[in-house]
Amino acid sequence: MDITLNGEACRTHAATLADLLAEQGFGAKVATARNGAFVPAARRAATPVAQGDRIEVVAPMQGG
Repeated sequence: MDITLNGEACRTHAATLADLLAEQGFGAKVATARNGAFVPAARRAATPVAQGDRIEVVAPMQGG
């Protein structure tokens, strides 16, 4: 299916948000949103990914 991941077109076979993160190589320490709604880490495995979804993944950065 085709989704938008961090503003870019992405093709995926992931069924859930947790599957998508693993497929794309993201670590556990990220914040996620699906179609503009925050998704807590505990709900990622139960959050489906559907055709046309907009997924945002943000990782913390060090520095200052």
